[in-house]
Amino acid sequence: MATQNFDTCTSFYLQNGAVLGRIVRLNNVLQEILNKHKYPANVANAVAETTALAVLCASRLKFQGLFTLQMQGKGPVSLIVSDITADGKIRSTAKFDEQKLDAAKSLRKTQDIIEETPHLIGGGYLALTVDEQNGLPPYQGVVGLQGKNLSEIALRYFKNSEQTDTIIKLFVKNGDANKQPLAGGIILQKIPLKGGRQSQENQSDITQTWEDCQAFIDTLKSDEMLDFSLSQEQILHRLFHRQNLVISDIKSYRFGCRCSREKLKKTLLSFGSKELETLYNNEGKIEATCHFCSQKYIFEKDEFETKQKNLQ
Repeated sequence: MATQNFDTCTSFYLQNGAVLGRIVRLNNVLQEILNKHKYPANVANAVAETTALAVLCASRLKFQGLFTLQMQGKGPVSLIVSDITADGKIRSTAKFDEQKLDAAKSLRKTQDIIEETPHLIGGGYLALTVDEQNGLPPYQGVVGLQGKNLSEIALRYFKNSEQTDTIIKLFVKNGDANKQPLAGGIILQKIPLKGGRQSQENQSDITQTWEDCQAFIDTLKSDEMLDFSLSQEQILHRLFHRQNLVISDIKSYRFGCRCSREKLKKTLLSFGSKELETLYNNEGKIEATCHFCSQKYIFEKDEFETKQKNLQ
């Protein structure tokens, strides 16, 4: 069966721009990200869901540098990071403690259950950062991880930071025995009307549209959202064909890691000679692995000896 516009984010609006929205579904991007790691099912699902949220957040922004979504806490999964470049390259990673995961499953009796992402992270925070990489300080927004699921946390972030009525729903569907999970999400935001008589006349219609949108989103389930036989446009038409649906943009995303041997060597050259000495293995080499793509880099000792001699 054909896969229809996964790994894309479709922007749209309803009722002549009174409501703006975006819908995203990820497949191949997640397969590439997750196949580079050996995450347990709980962690893989959390990374997939976080990546979908990152795309929903990044796609609404006009930026030239890098967008990063990071969650950090004290739970079995202590860190999840997903970052996206302006041209649509995504990479994601997670840090977890397998012993803590097993202990938490035993304590909560969730051995065969995929837990919600906030439960795995524990008390902590979600941070959204936009770095234009133009010499100016990055912009960052932060919200605590209070909520029963990641959708609730994201919703609270948008309401607190923008004071805009928002609906957001995230979806994760487990893959089969040979595939990683799929993930997707949809977000709607009601645009405040400006003052004047026209606003007063349209307010009741917009209020009704917003209430209808909430009801329609509640009917959307993961099996429909992540159905390979449906395009995003078909899903949106099913939900909003009576709300003057207009598709405004479609953006594609792909996996892309920015690590390189040159970048890592530059970082290592910034270390002091004593610090470098602690990094050499028994063979006199430095081995480093990228947390995002698992690419391993090996450096010979003589690559740094010139610097060490100059410092003596």
